[in-house]
Amino acid sequence: QVQLVESGGGLVQPGGSLRLSCAASGFTFSNYYMSWYRQTPAKERELVALITSTGGSTNYADSVKGRFTISRDNAKNTVYLQMNSLKPEDTAVYYCKTVGMDGKAYWGQGTQVTVSS
Repeated sequence: QVQLVESGGGLVQPGGSLRLSCAASGFTFSNYYMSWYRQTPAKERELVALITSTGGSTNYADSVKGRFTISRDNAKNTVYLQMNSLKPEDTAVYYCKTVGMDGKAYWGQGTQVTVSS
């Protein structure tokens, strides 16, 4: 079955960096777009970044453009989110997601990112 497991979250000071990873299994990873979302208690889950199956194209939320980079390693079945110049408003639970051929969305369990001094 499809499994997505995020890691790499933690506590970081404003201006710092973190790299999130999402390890995928149970499907042919290289055939699917992957995305990162985030959610806080006060806001709905929002799209942060998306990458095509080959990694040839990416898309970002305006709030993270120029600071975050999504990438993937299809040999390792892993998608990454490099987050630089972190701000307190980046504090959230970060989730990776894919959508199956049947249109069903698959989510990981999430990883907490806290940006605070």
